[in-house]
Amino acid sequence: MEKQINEGLIEGRNPVIEAMRAGKPIDRLYILDGSNDGPVMTIKREAKKRDIYIKYVSKDRLDNMSATGTHQGVIAVSAAYEYSEMDDIFSLAQKRGEAPFVYILDGIEDPHNLGAIIRTANLAGAHGVIIPKDRAVGLTGTVARTSAGAINYTPVVRVTNISKTIAELKERGMWFVCADMQGDVMYDIDMTGSIGIVIGNEGDGVSRLVKNNCDFTASIPMKGDIDSLNASVAAGIIGYEVLRQRSYNGKNR
Repeated sequence: MEKQINEGLIEGRNPVIEAMRAGKPIDRLYILDGSNDGPVMTIKREAKKRDIYIKYVSKDRLDNMSATGTHQGVIAVSAAYEYSEMDDIFSLAQKRGEAPFVYILDGIEDPHNLGAIIRTANLAGAHGVIIPKDRAVGLTGTVARTSAGAINYTPVVRVTNISKTIAELKERGMWFVCADMQGDVMYDIDMTGSIGIVIGNEGDGVSRLVKNNCDFTASIPMKGDIDSLNASVAAGIIGYEVLRQRSYNGKNR
């Protein structure tokens, strides 16, 4: 198996504990499955306090991730940037005098896609991007570089449950549009109000449960010989339709 070396790794029990106690942003922890000795239990407690996602994996998986070969059964993946809070998104919308506009990403795994979507979100006027903690890429260095600086201006919020987050944001007056090939043509959906655009995983699209929690599904018209778009491209096309509708207040549609 080809060795994959990840950026932003913190390896070893003491380095991981100290990083968490120092407040370093941690995306997730990889811990050797079945390991329950004292230092590992301390790491688990610290992770629970900070709501850090833990993934239990085999020794082979840890060995393949490790850049040093001295992981001691624990590897943390640090975030290149601090995550924002949900209120930061609403504060930014209020500051601009605009209805909130967010992207919700249901399991984007490619850091280049996430970085590109953050860049598009900024340029299309979105007030933030929401990503899940589990089964998705976080704010790695590659994401930051691909965003071309947009990560400094666009709040990125990480949540435990996408469906629950959608329900909570609906209580704050938001509507949600799921990008899906089987949906209504995006030009026929009013996206001028308080809106969330839901973009799915690169391979599987938006999960059934998340899709069921959305108010509309929007399809992008296509005339080619293939039937799907890259996730970041789809995010850009729909995001600019939101910008067009908002800029012209629904005129010239």
